[in-house]
Amino acid sequence: MGKKEKNSAREWIIAVVVAAALVLIIRSFLYAPYEVYGQSMEPTFKGSELLIINKWIYDVENPQYGDIIVFHTSEQRDFIKRVIGKEGDRIQVRDGKVYRNGKALKETYLNEKMIEKSLPVTVVPKDHVFAMGDNRNRSRDSREIGPIAINEIAGRADVQLMPLKEMKLLFP
Repeated sequence: MGKKEKNSAREWIIAVVVAAALVLIIRSFLYAPYEVYGQSMEPTFKGSELLIINKWIYDVENPQYGDIIVFHTSEQRDFIKRVIGKEGDRIQVRDGKVYRNGKALKETYLNEKMIEKSLPVTVVPKDHVFAMGDNRNRSRDSREIGPIAINEIAGRADVQLMPLKEMKLLFP
């Protein structure tokens, strides 16, 4: 092998190592894939859709109303839900509608009325959010498991990647 071939081989090895390191850093600290399981976020997402979650966003800002978050649960699996309430908010379900601080939410992303008619007022604690699935009648969410600690949030869904025909950015 000549000197030119050795340099070329070395450059390729360095390029592969750098690329692998970048992928590892991005995957570990910045972004990660997430596959949607179940029906709890229909019609927004159906099962088996692939999303990219932003793992670092909540290190620099707090969750916002409407953010779609992935969070850890005690059930050894992650859930995906929509932020309905933030610290200090009073969340209530009355007559099948969700109220935040006494005002009914305009939830254009829902496709059916909630069967559950009422839920007592829940005040969202400090450093927590109240999150619900878009398919309210088939979702285990903060109504059942309680408010979600911000430090349990794995990230915000930023990109719907698959299916390809529905690829889009998910945040404003």
